[in-house]
Amino acid sequence: MTPEVGPSPLTVARRRDVDARRARVAQALDAMRTEGIEITISSVAARARVHRSFIHRHLDLRADVYAAADQPSAAGTATTTSRQSLEADNLNLRATARRQTQHIADLEARLSELLGEQAYSRTGLGAPHNHAALEEQNNTLQNEIQELQAKLQDQEEELGAAREANRQLMAQLNKSAANNGFDGQPLPGRVRPGRTQQ
Repeated sequence: MTPEVGPSPLTVARRRDVDARRARVAQALDAMRTEGIEITISSVAARARVHRSFIHRHLDLRADVYAAADQPSAAGTATTTSRQSLEADNLNLRATARRQTQHIADLEARLSELLGEQAYSRTGLGAPHNHAALEEQNNTLQNEIQELQAKLQDQEEELGAAREANRQLMAQLNKSAANNGFDGQPLPGRVRPGRTQQ
């Protein structure tokens, strides 16, 4: 019977780092609620000294931020500001997804070069190399590619969620405008179904 193996020190360190960042986000959110500061994912991330993607990846943190942002403050401007922050988050997520895609392409090209060098060396045509070092570097690059692909998938899911939230917010704004007695004109940037924007 083999002894039970616990988590690696790297795994333990990552868990501690994630827990510490989660605690900072919770503290920042509480402080911003108390101070009456406008709450968005970007502002909470800046206050907690974490990246916005960290909050997006943890659905409970993201839900807490949205719930706090929906609490009434300055009624008229709060909704508009929330819409603007969602649009900014959309742009940031798209830029991050593009960077991750390029990084993955670069890593794959480098991995292909290393595999070619490895094959060239093993056939005896090239100078001998340190196979252990090459294999370790190969494994490291493959792990980085897998992690980046997972991050890219997360970014794409978050972008989809942000777009959906933006659509819902725009619908609420249009409905609110109609209920407040506006003349039926759509809000700026909104095109009525069945009409083309001039």
